[in-house]
Amino acid sequence: MKRLIEKSKRKVDQLKENQHRSLYHQIDWNERLIMLLGHRGAGKTTMMLQRLKQDNEKGMYLSLDDFFFETHRLVEVIDHFYKEGYHRFYLDEVHRYQNWSKDLKQIVDDYGDVFLIATGSSILDVSKGSADLSRRAVVYQLQGLSFREFLLLAHGITLPILQLEELLTNHQEITSNLTDQFSWESDFKNYLKYGYYPFFKESKQSYFGKLEKTAHLVIESDITPFEGLNYKTIHSLKKLLFVISQSAPFMPNISKLSAHLEIPRNTLLKLLDILDQAKLIKLLKSGTKGISYLQKPEKIYLENTNLIHLFTQNKPNIGSLRETFFFNQLNYEHQVASSRFGDFMVDDQYTFEIGGPSKGLKQIKGIPLSYLALDIKAGTNKSIPLWLFGFLY
Repeated sequence: MKRLIEKSKRKVDQLKENQHRSLYHQIDWNERLIMLLGHRGAGKTTMMLQRLKQDNEKGMYLSLDDFFFETHRLVEVIDHFYKEGYHRFYLDEVHRYQNWSKDLKQIVDDYGDVFLIATGSSILDVSKGSADLSRRAVVYQLQGLSFREFLLLAHGITLPILQLEELLTNHQEITSNLTDQFSWESDFKNYLKYGYYPFFKESKQSYFGKLEKTAHLVIESDITPFEGLNYKTIHSLKKLLFVISQSAPFMPNISKLSAHLEIPRNTLLKLLDILDQAKLIKLLKSGTKGISYLQKPEKIYLENTNLIHLFTQNKPNIGSLRETFFFNQLNYEHQVASSRFGDFMVDDQYTFEIGGPSKGLKQIKGIPLSYLALDIKAGTNKSIPLWLFGFLY
């Protein structure tokens, strides 16, 4: 038990990052059970340790992938430290602990003045497991960095979060106030290449090695335990991810793809849904309501632009980078679907066409509430700078 206290203190003392993600300020830290879910490397542990460092209450960090929890139950550990005056517990990698849902439920029910903040894989479902936590837990999803957050971590530049309606209405004025604070062209290019995960600050040289390792760990350590996958299915997942990466955005022919991978159609659709939940790909579908994984996606994108650079290091397709960036940044807090007239329909009302500087309005002419998101420094009327959509969180 003493070692756990020492490890908690060491983790807090070693914390270097003092700049907060936007989600940090949105969390109600006084909730009894907070579940912070997200992709590996997105910064969940850092956010949790930042809160522990600022917390005036007596708190402790516990990593549930520690070998200690192979032979000790979490409920017993919490009881021990509760008697020593600890009331706030910051539980990292909760999905790696076999009895996570059952123990969290019991702790919340048995200790009325204990507060739990737990991090877990993006694929974790709080309504499943040995106990349904959906009525007890407040769940937050942490995505990778927005372009705005990248500028904060890379250069220490604090810039405002924009609302979509505000962006669409006042983008010319907003852009003129922002572009003198950073180099939009070089900074945006760097973000698309290596700015989505906070670990870019550790080393840009080893960034893609870490990113590749992260992708493998997501499949082997996050997906596999929850889905009970066998070796053959894991191999199919990796092969599917590679096929998608070679031509993303990928317009799937489900019959041909299932034949190529030698798996049934419904199995293929299930694997696509798993990769989407695990934040390795994003599925663009024709609607946002009543969606089942059995619905064929219109297009398949890699989850973020850094993954495009990882899989196509020689020369990533610029059109793919632009569309992936837009889909990724908008989908965090908005509903995004395919559009009959443009590339994307947002919140069932806004139509967007994505492109380079020379893209015109021809394709969306006459479409109500339609806009161009273009790879330009500043826009005019319905032509909006693409990078500006990176300020929505």
